Amino acid sequence: AAHCHQKKMEILQKAAKLGQGIPVVLLLHELSENEGDWSILPALPGLFAAYGRSASWFFFMAEETAVILSALLVVLSRYPEWFLGKRLHDNKASIIHHYAFSEDPASFGYPDPAAGWAVSVPLCQRLSERVQHENLRSDFTIDLPHEIALYIWEGGNGPELTAVPEFCTQPSDNCATTFTTYLPDCGPPVSKSKVFVAVKTCERFQSERVPVVKATWEKSAGLLEYYSDVIDASIPTVSLGVPNTDRGHCGKTFAIVRRFWSQAATKADWLLIVDDDTLISLPRLRRLLRCYDPEEAVSLGERYGFGLMQGGYSYTTGGAGMVLSRTAVSRLLSSGCGCYSDDAPDDMVLGRCFTFLRVPIIHNPLFHQAQPEDYAEELSSLKHAISFHKHWNTDPVTVYRQWLHDTDPRDEL
Repeated sequence: AAHCHQKKMEILQKAAKLGQGIPVVLLLHELSENEGDWSILPALPGLFAAYGRSASWFFFMAEETAVILSALLVVLSRYPEWFLGKRLHDNKASIIHHYAFSEDPASFGYPDPAAGWAVSVPLCQRLSERVQHENLRSDFTIDLPHEIALYIWEGGNGPELTAVPEFCTQPSDNCATTFTTYLPDCGPPVSKSKVFVAVKTCERFQSERVPVVKATWEKSAGLLEYYSDVIDASIPTVSLGVPNTDRGHCGKTFAIVRRFWSQAATKADWLLIVDDDTLISLPRLRRLLRCYDPEEAVSLGERYGFGLMQGGYSYTTGGAGMVLSRTAVSRLLSSGCGCYSDDAPDDMVLGRCFTFLRVPIIHNPLFHQAQPEDYAEELSSLKHAISFHKHWNTDPVTVYRQWLHDTDPRDEL
């Protein structure tokens, strides 16, 4: 939020010097009380009603996107009613896009949010009318840029994304936007002793998956426990008295949260809950956590949404890693909010509880629910990634070394 306010002031100051009028700069998290505004579509009717008569374009950008206003105005003046952005495409049918366009994945383009993307006001008007009168095909919001592009395309009845070379993520001549990283420099990383890592495993998988954790990222953890349905002293694992379930794992996750809070010796500021097939860079995570105050209630990870058009809730998806501040854990446990069954989806139940408690569900694109090959090669969030998930048809140790391993000595503090 602080970065967003700083970015807003920078844009307004540059606009004043440019002398071609002052743009309206809005922060999505401040638009309304609607939890779903971050997913854009629920916010469009209000945006069009408030600004449709005075604006020509709506331009969406990340907090770390840099904008050269004079160049952006020139670019936008070249296009009529369009959907503009830096074009990405899948190289293979991807699980995060529900295997859409499986016969030719590269045929469909969607924007890289790091470069910014734009929707003309006439197109925004049509989208706003649809949003108010049509139901979305899915209740889930998973990969926002792809889903926005699909909605605008409307099965071939709407415009495809127009690739704009001046929307950049790498500096080059004639760029109207540029981008640095989703991993801002907020100071030295938090120490290992401030992050408690909880690994969810089970008897069925622990002999196969735990060795991967030990061969890759375990050594970067200061405080770590493995939670299983059986005790194995060789790992070692902790049994929480909760039977393993084939799905959901809500009972186990809430038992982990209670154990974290009750352990007097463990006064870590942050709780990280991961699956046994999550690959993660703890040094990068600890750098990111420096940007947040553990005295505030914080839930951080890769944000998904459920039923956001109907007043639903957001949640951080479990496979990418769920990060909770100690204050958020306290709020959760004191509320009495919990599982309706041991096999309920733990990440969604946590999200529903935190939304009810008005605890911010904070998204960072460096968390990934899927494998690297499930994302577009040029996607900016692959650089400095914090996590990936699943070992299917891949060598997880190689994936870790290629995408997540750092050698900076500061990371071992």
